[in-house]
This record gives sequence, structure tokens and C-alpha cells, in this order.
Amino acid sequence: MVLTGNQIDLFEASMPRLKAIAYRLLGSASDAEDAVQDTFLRWQSADVDRIEVPEAWLTKVLTNLCLNQLTSARARRETYVGQWLPEPLLAGDPMLGPAETVEQRESVSFAVLALMERLSPNERVVYVLREAFGYPHRRIAEILDITEASGQQILHRAKKHIAEGRTRTEIDEAAARRIVDEFLTAATSGRTEPLVRLLTADAVAIGDGGGKVPARTRPFEGAVAVAKFMRSLFTPNQAARNLLGGTAEIHVSYANGLPALVVTVDGRVIGVMCLEITADGIAAFRNQANPDKLERATRQWAATDHGEPALRIN
Repeated sequence: MVLTGNQIDLFEASMPRLKAIAYRLLGSASDAEDAVQDTFLRWQSADVDRIEVPEAWLTKVLTNLCLNQLTSARARRETYVGQWLPEPLLAGDPMLGPAETVEQRESVSFAVLALMERLSPNERVVYVLREAFGYPHRRIAEILDITEASGQQILHRAKKHIAEGRTRTEIDEAAARRIVDEFLTAATSGRTEPLVRLLTADAVAIGDGGGKVPARTRPFEGAVAVAKFMRSLFTPNQAARNLLGGTAEIHVSYANGLPALVVTVDGRVIGVMCLEITADGIAAFRNQANPDKLERATRQWAATDHGEPALRIN
């Protein structure tokens, strides 16, 4: 079927929302783009004139495509090399979607995206559509072909699973920047004690290299272990220089709604480390270093003004 200009415009107007939904469901910007493209192909072949509520139709098609991907992704991640973390989205990326409420901001954070890996596909869909996009239970039930009561029970289970592993991270931007600056000062001091004081007792450090770059297969756990790791990470040495292949520039930024350190070499993003900051200190470092998951970040980085780096490692 050949779409009219209005029908194409209607789909394009829906694209930002569809991409934001798909990213939260899949944790991958590239997979989200593919899912939205596949949705367009189905829109193109449908009898669009007979679709009464295009937004609902598009959301249902996209959701079903994502459900299929989630099922296969779960199998793939069982054989994933090391720790799995989402593909990062830098500040200003339209795929981040709505960020007016706490729930919307949390739904795109590394912490909650990682926790959503524990959910069943249906739990993930219900949680994302309800918490991040405010879909009514009736609409969610229609999308998943379930009853409203079942949808509400699924949401209750999903929220319980997320709450069990989540720490509230709402902290104002000025305070977050101050803590990040203190962290960089402590990390480059060559001493462990200043770092320990900035961390929570149960702090963790997780890295995703995807088998492409060196990354520990198990998280560092506990303030002392994390502090020692961070001290070594920010201490220049020949091995690090060889691995980086040049001077690394570290910028303080935001990714997935959280304070982040963006590490670049010759303009290419080689790492995005999200910091989970709580009232008690830094609770987690989640570092995405898999080059396959940093292509979008590199393109966005090249297209934006990010100022002088906070730190250079030669």
C-alpha cells in the first residue's frame, strides 16, 4: 500500500514516543531503531484507512515486536560475555523520552533498566507503559490481550521486583556535580581512603566490555574493593596507555538521566560510566565500555559542544 502524506506524517509524529518505549523495553538504542522501522513496514502494508486509533495500533505492533525480541534477547544474554549493561543515551538524546516525573526518569536509568532484566517480558511491558508513559490499564490490557485485572497484578509484581533492588537516586544537579568533582579528586589522589568516604558501604562497580574490551566478569562489591579499583582505574600507567591508544579525556556529563563520566580518545567515546548517587554516597558505578554499544554515543558526542574535559589521562 502507498501511504499518503498525512499517513506518513502521522507515523513520523509517533516516532519519538515509539522509540522511547522500545528503548526502555529492549535496553538497546539500535534494537529500538530496528523495532520502530519494522513497525513502519507493518504500517505501510496495513489498511491504514480502517485503523480507528492509529496510536494504539502502532503501540500494539511495536510492543509485540519488542516482546519477540525480549524472548530471544534473554537467550542471548545467557551466553553474553561478562556483565550486561544497557546501551547508554547521553543527555539530550530524544530517545530518552519523557522525564517530568520521578517514575519516568527512573525508568530510563541504568539502575532500573538493569533491574528490568529480571522481569518477564509481560512485566516489563506493563511496567514501562504504565510507569513511564502513563497508559491506562484498559489500554495496556488491549495491547497485551489480557484482562485489566491481570494487568494490574502484573504491574504489582513488576513494581515489587524493581523496588526490591532499587535505591532512590533523586538528587539535585548541583549536589550531584559536587560529588562527582569530589570523586575525581579522590580517584586521582593515589589514595584509597578519600574514595571510601565517598562511597556507600555496599557500593558496587560493574563494567560491560561485551568480550570486546577487558572488563571484570564479576562486579566489585563493597566500599574498599570499589575504591581500590577506582584508584587503579584513574592512575596512569603504561598498560592503560597501551589499552587506550591515546590520551583519554574525561568529561562530566549526564547519561540516562544520571551523572556520568564520558571517556573519549580522539573524539571517540570509549566509555560511559553512570554514577548512582544517594544521600549516603555513591552507591554504584556502571560503566559501558562495549564498543558496539557506544556508536550512538560517539555520534551524538561529535555533534554537541561539551567543553573542556574535567580530567586528562596521558
